[in-house]
Amino acid sequence: MAMRITELRSRIFDYFSDPDTYARDIVHSELGGQTVNEALASGFEPGDIWKAIVAHNPEMPAKFR
Repeated sequence: MAMRITELRSRIFDYFSDPDTYARDIVHSELGGQTVNEALASGFEPGDIWKAIVAHNPEMPAKFR
């Protein structure tokens, strides 16, 4: 089953101390040089965005992956 945007936002909220700023300001090479919000607006699938976030944050504990 595909990930929904609400689940993506929930995962970001669970891991990052400032999830709104993370989604708005952090540019990911894994997303073609876009932020999470830009990637969503340009049509990336939420599950692919989550995979990019995990790749961008290799220190993320397994329980958040």
